[in-house]
Amino acid sequence: MDQPHLDALVAQVTKLSALERIRLVERVMATLEQEFASETHTPRRSLYGLWQDVDISAEEIDEARHEMWDRFPREDI
Repeated sequence: MDQPHLDALVAQVTKLSALERIRLVERVMATLEQEFASETHTPRRSLYGLWQDVDISAEEIDEARHEMWDRFPREDI
């Protein structure tokens, strides 16, 4: 829906009473719920075991941590 049609629709809706606007929103929300419920969602791929083939030792983690925090806090910032 392009902008001129949307603007015209909003102009019409603003002419409704507050109760009529609430009813309109309820009907639109019900329609949206049905549309979302009917869509098929692809299941998310499990990330379990993602890093199983990566061999990182505790020493390597400690070394990387030391390298990252070695120059913190910096005085030039």
